[in-house]
Amino acid sequence: MSEAIPRPVHLGKVVDGLAENPALPSAFVRRLFAHRGGLCNVAKRPDLSGGMIAEIIATDDHWLIHSLALNRSLPQAFRMTLAGHPDPDVRRAVAIAAGGAPRELFERLINDADPRVRECVAQSDHVPVDLRALLAKDPDPKVRAVLAQWWTSAPEPVRRLLLTDPDDSVRAGACATYFRRNPHPVPPADLVPALLADPVTRAGAVRHCALDVATARRLAGDSDDVRAELAEHPDLPPALRDELAQDPNPCVAVRVFARQDTPEQARAAIHARIRDEAPSPTPHQDQLNPQDLDEKALEREFMGEIARSELRTLRLPWVTADPLPYVDSPYACFRASAAMSDRLPPPLVARLLADEESSVRTTMALHARDQVDPETAERIDRTYRPLKRVRWRPADDFPLPVEVLRRLATDRDPRMRQLATRDPDLPVDSARSLAADPDATVRRAAAAHPRLPAADVTRLLSDPSEFVAAAAAANPNLPITAMHQLLALADL
Repeated sequence: MSEAIPRPVHLGKVVDGLAENPALPSAFVRRLFAHRGGLCNVAKRPDLSGGMIAEIIATDDHWLIHSLALNRSLPQAFRMTLAGHPDPDVRRAVAIAAGGAPRELFERLINDADPRVRECVAQSDHVPVDLRALLAKDPDPKVRAVLAQWWTSAPEPVRRLLLTDPDDSVRAGACATYFRRNPHPVPPADLVPALLADPVTRAGAVRHCALDVATARRLAGDSDDVRAELAEHPDLPPALRDELAQDPNPCVAVRVFARQDTPEQARAAIHARIRDEAPSPTPHQDQLNPQDLDEKALEREFMGEIARSELRTLRLPWVTADPLPYVDSPYACFRASAAMSDRLPPPLVARLLADEESSVRTTMALHARDQVDPETAERIDRTYRPLKRVRWRPADDFPLPVEVLRRLATDRDPRMRQLATRDPDLPVDSARSLAADPDATVRRAAAAHPRLPAADVTRLLSDPSEFVAAAAAANPNLPITAMHQLLALADL
């Protein structure tokens, strides 16, 4: 491969990909230290020598050193060095990547002058318990609030400090409806009355309170968040349950929908109301200007979308515990909850594996792995429709046989053609065909394949898709001469 390569359309992205190439010679790695801009991927390489790390630190380039601090393969001696770096962003990066670090490093970081560094330490489960507990008395309330949200398994003395903190934001973080870790902490029983009386902790305290009729009636007139929590309380009086089923906020009504004791007629009415309130798509919907809606209309539309999302993602433990009555439920979330059971007989498993809703099929497959044959696995992946954008797909958990992968190399669906590249022994002709695929996502997958010939890898450096070009640059099959030319084209 001695011919000159053309200048890639996306040279910057190609250099980023080259920085990740495991076959990149050490001399070329060092040339990348002079690269400015991009993702600074070279500083995240796991094979950096001590000398290389020292060279990166000596560049005094903010982004390069920041990227180095995020390198989880960094030797602890250099991590300690960067913990004393004058740039607080670098020290924050050290705290983020400090999993498994020695106690000495955390002792230094919890005393950092910048509260943002201490916030990162507060989020880490790798900090020794006695050191992390010191952050409950941090002078900055933001640090204490972060600790309250992230350290849900903190010892009771620490939780008490946070729940009784003089700062509203800290108490709100310590007694919330949402935490950054599971399971949600349970406040000490003797603090619950005060937490229920405090406006900033009231919503988070509702689920833990002893609910009498008077308290329930008072909470039913409170904020949206409080009413939503009240709607889930197991001791909610039936009359108030029925009242909250008609709540103007659909997110409150969804909580009533999810209750085991909700009458089926009321459940159906809530489901129909939330479904029917969904805006109808129109040819000009993408041209809708939010300014054309008043504030209340915008809020209604926003809350309605949240409620619809909750309906789709609800998973109900009481349904999972007794799944048989709900296998044929008209509500997809009920069927998905039933599919989470490990006790369904094979005929019902088969029925849910063929459910009309993708989320139900996928859930059932994950809970009945021994009943998913290759044909079913392929069908579930082919028809997979995630509720939100995620990288995971069913084939990640249910690898398809080689004979299936090779058949998929010529499938009509580009999403399925991508799977063909998961065959490590993919025939070279197939790899080359996929590298010339009209779909960029297929070419990207093929560009990283170990059996793609060097000539094809080099050709993909000039691909119109920056992601394809970067993947080709990271392929170890890229000739060293091409690597050298790329660095020269980037003036490195």
